[in-house]
Amino acid sequence: MKFLSHRLLIYIFCSLLAACSTTQPGAGGSRVGFTESGKASFYADLHQNRKTASGELYQHGLKTAAHRTLAFGSSVRVTNIQNGKSVVVKINDRGPFVRGRIIDLSKSAFSSIGNTRSGLIDVKIEVIR
Repeated sequence: MKFLSHRLLIYIFCSLLAACSTTQPGAGGSRVGFTESGKASFYADLHQNRKTASGELYQHGLKTAAHRTLAFGSSVRVTNIQNGKSVVVKINDRGPFVRGRIIDLSKSAFSSIGNTRSGLIDVKIEVIR
């Protein structure tokens, strides 16, 4: 009986944990207007044609990005704080998983607002759709 109760508690805990990890903030509700500031990086060449977390293939030439929590398909305006240039990207991947970084941009998206030689830029992001 004690074993069964313990297994039941583990099952409930795991179910709750799974539900939390698969529910995206904004899923089932809009996050339009959400803003965040921090560092942006871009995908290395080795990611070309590899699957993203959404199942799409990563392509350097597309304006896409990875964010830890925003819903797949969200449109996000990314603005380079230093020069004021901005680009609109579609969230189709998860990441970045490096402290201090808030978004990973495709190479073309990064190039349109900053120089890839810098590696990182300070940005503000805003969910627009």
